[in-house]
Amino acid sequence: MTEKADYQEIINEYKEQVRVLKEQLNEISDASKAKDSALKRTLQKLEYVTEDLDKANEEIKNINAKQNLEKTKK
Repeated sequence: MTEKADYQEIINEYKEQVRVLKEQLNEISDASKAKDSALKRTLQKLEYVTEDLDKANEEIKNINAKQNLEKTKK
C-alpha cells in the first residue's frame, strides 16, 4: 500500500510540475506576442521616418539646385 501511495505522490508532483510549466509557457508566449507587436510598431515607425527623411533629402536637393541655378544666372 505504501508503494501505491508513493507513486500517487510522485504522479501528483509531476502533475503540478506540468501545470507550472504550462503556466510559464503561456507567460512566455504572451510576452513573445507582445514583443512581436512592439517590434512591428517600431518597424512601421522606422519606415515612416525613412520616408520622411527621403522626402526631406529630396527637398534639400531641389533647394540646392535652385540656389545653384540662381548663382549661375547672376
